[in-house]
Amino acid sequence: MALSPPPTPTSPRRAPGVGRIVQLRAKVPGVVQAEIDTLDTVHGPRSVVQVRVGRTERAGALSPRDGETIAEAARAALDERLPVVVELSSSGADIGEGLAALHGWGLAAKALSDCSGVVPTVMAVDGPAVSGPALLLGLADHVVMTSEAYAFVSGPHMVREFTGVPIAKGELGGSAAHARHSGVASVVVDHIDEARSVVASLFDYLPAHNDELPPRMPTDDPADRPTPEVGDVIPASPTGSYDVRSVIRALADDGELLEVKASWAPNLVTAFGSVDGRPVGFVANQPCALAGTLDIPASQKGARFVAFCDAFNIPLVTLVDTPGFYPGKDLEWRGMIRHGAQMAFAYARATVPRVNVTLRKSYGGAYIVMDSKRMGNDLALAWPSAEIAVMGAKGAVEILHRRAGADERAELERAYEERLLNPYIAAERGFVDAVIDPADTRRELAAALAVLEDKRERLGPRAHDNTPL
Repeated sequence: MALSPPPTPTSPRRAPGVGRIVQLRAKVPGVVQAEIDTLDTVHGPRSVVQVRVGRTERAGALSPRDGETIAEAARAALDERLPVVVELSSSGADIGEGLAALHGWGLAAKALSDCSGVVPTVMAVDGPAVSGPALLLGLADHVVMTSEAYAFVSGPHMVREFTGVPIAKGELGGSAAHARHSGVASVVVDHIDEARSVVASLFDYLPAHNDELPPRMPTDDPADRPTPEVGDVIPASPTGSYDVRSVIRALADDGELLEVKASWAPNLVTAFGSVDGRPVGFVANQPCALAGTLDIPASQKGARFVAFCDAFNIPLVTLVDTPGFYPGKDLEWRGMIRHGAQMAFAYARATVPRVNVTLRKSYGGAYIVMDSKRMGNDLALAWPSAEIAVMGAKGAVEILHRRAGADERAELERAYEERLLNPYIAAERGFVDAVIDPADTRRELAAALAVLEDKRERLGPRAHDNTPL
């Protein structure tokens, strides 16, 4: 991981004493309140910059002063190296203020963008987030929405005017739509108090800023606890499905996970957990959804999660069981090449500790994308059930021996499986560091993360990379 010396704070604002609230721009009228406050986490109170955009006046419409307050809060977060937590409910820019209101939320967008990758930014939405404020959600690292919340750039009236199709605001931009279809919502809950609890739970796994390591999680779960149950999860049939979350829970401390974007791209699981007290980000193919293949949403979901973990020094554990990329003309036309590259790009530039475990299938381009050895991971492990190859036996025989009869094909498939579809061939060639018993997986992960805790990489002299979008 890459750590740099923290800058010297230019305007100290934190009051002495835990729990002391420091208000920012307290006398400025508007619908935005900003303060330095604390969150209750498993590590005790954590200081954050708290911004509340309420519906007390004008349905939460943002005036120029409101945008300035959000921007000032974000700048304070950078100065003090504190996370930003925004509770948002806004009908958009205040129409009565004219163009100045647009400049106000533009200031807010610029300041929140400056926070990206430096301090975590989390938003909780309990009500509308319309037009400009909706775009602010896209700048956040994580978004928690209540069941009554909705967000869209263009509302039902504009949709009906331009397309002639009537649509309800809930269908257009409700929390369920953002959880399943757009991927905006990381977590959906019933009410704002539950949203606040989820936000606090997120910060159990996060550092205050990018120059810190995540705090260790309290646990009594032994690091060398055997996990024989994970091997029993894999079906005897190579096409059988299972829920990979059962594997992740068995490997994580106390079986506890915080899954994000669970309903969006369910063929890839992204979750926070810990191993021997060290917070980690789990990325895993989900065989019970699209057979664990990678499509455009899964690639976007994985790339975003990997980039976030890399930004805030959270080690990555990747669990692989995928037959490859999902095929189809529609996906190719929508940019499978570009979006598949996002996943590869995110892993390739990640400098945090990275451990890869191949559970079963790892075929083709998806093998490379899922943090393979040649993508620069620190340790590549495989179970004896792992199949690491260009493709499965059936597909390979159909291509190489298309004129063979049924009996001959069956024999060729068996020969292919014996010769290539096992992890020992990959281990002989250095593509896998070790083939391990599934029961030893947690112990091996804990040992690897302990060794890699002091990993450092020197970053090259460039302003920024050019991420495929």
